[in-house]
Amino acid sequence: MDLPVFETLLLGVDARGVATLTLNRPDTHNALNAALIADLKRAAAWLAEAKHLRAVVLTGAGQTFCAGGDLGWMQQNMKKTRAERVSESFELALMLRALNELPVPLIGRVNGPAYGGGVGMISVCDVSVAVDTGTYCLTEVRLGLIPANISPYVVARMGEANARRTSLTARRMNAAEARRLGLVSEVVPADQLDAAVEGELADLLQCAPGAVAATKKLVSYVDGHDLATSMVYAADKLADAWETEEGRAGIEAFFAKRPPPWRQG
Repeated sequence: MDLPVFETLLLGVDARGVATLTLNRPDTHNALNAALIADLKRAAAWLAEAKHLRAVVLTGAGQTFCAGGDLGWMQQNMKKTRAERVSESFELALMLRALNELPVPLIGRVNGPAYGGGVGMISVCDVSVAVDTGTYCLTEVRLGLIPANISPYVVARMGEANARRTSLTARRMNAAEARRLGLVSEVVPADQLDAAVEGELADLLQCAPGAVAATKKLVSYVDGHDLATSMVYAADKLADAWETEEGRAGIEAFFAKRPPPWRQG
């Protein structure tokens, strides 16, 4: 598998089909600028098409997960035309959507603090494991800005009430509160971070990759539709699952008391 090379990211894929995507601007605390946004968008496109991929782990180089939007990048955007600013903002929106809609699970290895857009990066992850020393804050209103492109994912992750409380006041959250509010899934000491991520992967690698991808789409669909519409969609998708090779292999393996072909470990 030929891996793409990026200016602001590190990408590796292990023998299990687990990719690790590392934000690699540690001198700026992995702040999001035009180059990093473009690299993340390109990486997401590659990962979405990569064969035999089972999961993606997203993390940051250095001591910070992601400090949000690069203020230098924002300052440059203020000098552009209205159309150029809208276009630049929309690139961020497209990148977040591409990560959110990856067909494989996206696991956040949250190795340190996250602010502004960094909270948005956590919010597009399906599962996130964070160090217990991390702090999190939607800082935009302190700068006279708004958490615009990240808002669909932050609200979906934390709920409207929690999103209001944390974004309207730029409330700083410690790791325990971030977990309580639903931003992160699990909080562990730094020396247990990798083991906790591996625990998530161990569970995931027991599951059929096609079924995982279909379930990720299912969850997104039913969250955005009413019950009657979701019932029709779900009935159709279950019938589809019964017709897949995975579905047949899984049922046969169960009755034969043997592991299905996708199971690792």
